[in-house]
Amino acid sequence: MLNNIGLPGLLLIAVVVLVLFGRGKISSLMGEVGKGITSFKKGVNEGTKELEEEAAEVADAAKDVTPADDKDKV
Repeated sequence: MLNNIGLPGLLLIAVVVLVLFGRGKISSLMGEVGKGITSFKKGVNEGTKELEEEAAEVADAAKDVTPADDKDKV
């Protein structure tokens, strides 16, 4: 059913939404959507950085597990 909408159907839907909600309401709604997307991207970036830092800490801790006495024997 949604495969047959096409450009004229999308334009009709856009006009109906514009008439129902008005220009001011739509612009404020799009501003809030933009803020939400920005916040989501910021959260994803912070989560990625946190995971990378934890992975680096684990890698640093796992590099050398040889006791200090055995290091001299090599």
